[in-house]
Amino acid sequence: MDAQTGTCRCGAVTLTVTQPPFMTAACHCTGCRKMSSSAFSLTAMVPQDALEVEGETVRGGIGAPPLDHRFCPECLTWLFTRIEGQDFINIRPTMFDIPEWSRPYIETMTAEKLPWAQTPAAHAFPGFPGPDDFPGLIAGFAARG
Repeated sequence: MDAQTGTCRCGAVTLTVTQPPFMTAACHCTGCRKMSSSAFSLTAMVPQDALEVEGETVRGGIGAPPLDHRFCPECLTWLFTRIEGQDFINIRPTMFDIPEWSRPYIETMTAEKLPWAQTPAAHAFPGFPGPDDFPGLIAGFAARG
């Protein structure tokens, strides 16, 4: 894959991803719904070393470990989230002009989802998938092409 570049709404922060996502998801948790001002948040998971950030970011969201939510300080667009102890970053796929990165393969926290919220996700979890679920999910995501 060629490096892909995206920006926040105002263009003050540029994100470059050097590897494709290994998973895409929609999260229905109350926190993500509030931060995205939507029925769910979308994410694309990439290895930490695959993300390059140009420009300053500020911490937002809950502002405390284990989640490090990063925003543009100018337009306050939610850009990405680092999760303490994980070797990947959740990027907001809508920063990039690649529609397939925004299509969720899994949906999480469906126990908190709004009853009318629907996604095309192939797999749904009432919470987060367990560590034993991820190898199969990653392989399934890769196989879909």
